[in-house]
Amino acid sequence: MRGVVQRALVAALAGIAFAADRAEAHGVTPVGPPDFLTFAFDWSFEPTIALPLLVAAVLWRVAVGRVNSAHPLNPVPRVRSAAFYAGLLAIAVALMSGIERYDTTLFSVHMVQHILLTLVAAPLLALSGPITLLLRVSPPDVRRRWILPILHSRVVRAVSFPVVAWVLFAAVMWGTHFSPVFDAALENPLIHDLEHAVYLIAGLLFWWPAAGVDPSPWRLSHPVRALYVFLQMPQNTFLAVAVLSASAPLYRHYTTLVRAWGPTPLADQQTAGGIMWLVGDLIFLGSILLLVFAWMRHEERTTAQSDRRANAALAAIREREARLAERGQR
Repeated sequence: MRGVVQRALVAALAGIAFAADRAEAHGVTPVGPPDFLTFAFDWSFEPTIALPLLVAAVLWRVAVGRVNSAHPLNPVPRVRSAAFYAGLLAIAVALMSGIERYDTTLFSVHMVQHILLTLVAAPLLALSGPITLLLRVSPPDVRRRWILPILHSRVVRAVSFPVVAWVLFAAVMWGTHFSPVFDAALENPLIHDLEHAVYLIAGLLFWWPAAGVDPSPWRLSHPVRALYVFLQMPQNTFLAVAVLSASAPLYRHYTTLVRAWGPTPLADQQTAGGIMWLVGDLIFLGSILLLVFAWMRHEERTTAQSDRRANAALAAIREREARLAERGQR
């Protein structure tokens, strides 16, 4: 009798543990569909996300203050600080706002989260020039012993090579969306957090050569930067179309999730593909236009510098000719 009771107790505990695990894996399903107020005001301040973002913002402010005090004639451009803070805000919106509440419930919301990390936060952080600020605020011995050796290391040279960075970004996007990794991330919070980190890192590596603000082992000319970003756009389109045109839900998590509201898993998946296609391509097109504008500005500055050098050389020639003419008249 005792053995039967023990077996029943073990079975009951196992069932409770399994149910708890499933509930934790799926997360708390919201009772209703999202709306603007939910996305804007329903924030969850996760310490592992909020504290690093706060520390990064404070360190940036302190570093900018020190550089500006030491070099008042060459301060950190305000646009870089604005880009850095905007990048941190994009990460916060993606991971702590109402988007985070629905990311494991609706694939379309999850897609918005990924776009914020890879196509909004990553390019903004790259444009802020964090490596340049770190080099400027660090003492000479720290730059010489630590920062510069890391920047010139084989690993950094390899992962920052534009072709490698381009392929890594595409591989991360395809590899996560068409492998068991995506479902595992939806079921396991740790894998979910690692997925976010991989997305952000892959985005930073991709946008680093295109932004061209920080020093890099590989420098791209302005037309090559525009081509580099342009070639990534078809990859995004093909992936979006593959998600959009799938005839069945791609991820078991969304099909097994019980909710009495919202679109079907397939309709939600199609919405996610449409968001990736439309929003992603618009961001890529906008980035290409900005790169072309920067290219034109660079050409204008280069032409103006060449004209100034040519005018200076011509003025020097005329001055020598005038002196020779004066000597001849004597």
